[in-house]
Amino acid sequence: MHTTSLQHLRPRRPSGRLARLTRSPTGLAWLCGLLLAGLLLAAPAHARRARLVLAGPPAAVSTPLIHMVETGALKDVADQVEFLTWKDPDQLRLLALGGKADFLAMPTNVAANLYNRGAGVRLLNVSAWGMLWMVSRNPQARTLADFKGQEVAMPYRADMPDIVFGVLARQSGLDARKDFKLRYVGSPLDAMQLLITRRVDHALLAEPAVSMALRKTRSFPINVVAPELHRSVDLQREWGRLLKREARIPQAGIAVMGTALADRALQTRVMQAYAQSLAACQKQPLVCGQMVARRIDLLTPEAVADALAASQMRHVSVSQAKPELHFFLQQLHAHNPALTGGKLPDDAFYETPHIP
Repeated sequence: MHTTSLQHLRPRRPSGRLARLTRSPTGLAWLCGLLLAGLLLAAPAHARRARLVLAGPPAAVSTPLIHMVETGALKDVADQVEFLTWKDPDQLRLLALGGKADFLAMPTNVAANLYNRGAGVRLLNVSAWGMLWMVSRNPQARTLADFKGQEVAMPYRADMPDIVFGVLARQSGLDARKDFKLRYVGSPLDAMQLLITRRVDHALLAEPAVSMALRKTRSFPINVVAPELHRSVDLQREWGRLLKREARIPQAGIAVMGTALADRALQTRVMQAYAQSLAACQKQPLVCGQMVARRIDLLTPEAVADALAASQMRHVSVSQAKPELHFFLQQLHAHNPALTGGKLPDDAFYETPHIP
């Protein structure tokens, strides 16, 4: 019987420089490292997802998120990108703790609270630095003290903006619970409705609810039943005046959670898209306003455009925002430790590697 030699099937030993490298432990390690680097370069920056969920409140911080969805800014990372609106802090926490969203706009103290509780949430940026105003029928009101003894519609009990109001009242020598008649409602848009239907004379609102209230009361036929309102106390200016700081507050930003926590490349990509969408909205506010109005009831494109002009919106990574954010959380912790989860977050809270 004829037999075929298997000699040609045996693996050939490396020769020359390659042979010397494989015989050396150092050289072999170098070759392995080179091979691994090649594999990493050949791999995609992040695994493509079937679905990516963004979520946020009906406030200015969510405007870039909606723009991202409407313009297909993340079509390179997911087949389907959705935006969900959370109406109140309870719904926000349900989304975060239930893993119902990948990236979520939230108040900075909520991000710190969830982080301290080990909920698997990390803040990536601070983008809302000034969107809180008192809106009033009294054109003479200039400070919180001017509202002493009066009823004020207040959204989000024990959350922003109620928290900021309480801190500033204390700095003014006032007690928010005793010196004001606070009427708590579910959201800034609910407080806005009370104003324009004349059921309250003063409310603390967040943009774009401020701009929406002002536009509604200056247009027919609403102005027949709701006399003109005024953009009264700028809480950011009060913060700067009373605490000897810049007139801005690190109020809200974008946090990551769930499986996206481990995907740094995805986080970088989403933050890049957020910064680009914010810049696009500031450049073409009415176009962006049309996108937002299609997704959030009670808002008009013009009011969203007004809000973009009035709000202090700036994309700042959480590590860059650390000095002001740490000071802000210190004030909240001193006011009520439960607001930050019983303690101040550690240094790791402010670490966001690779996030521009």
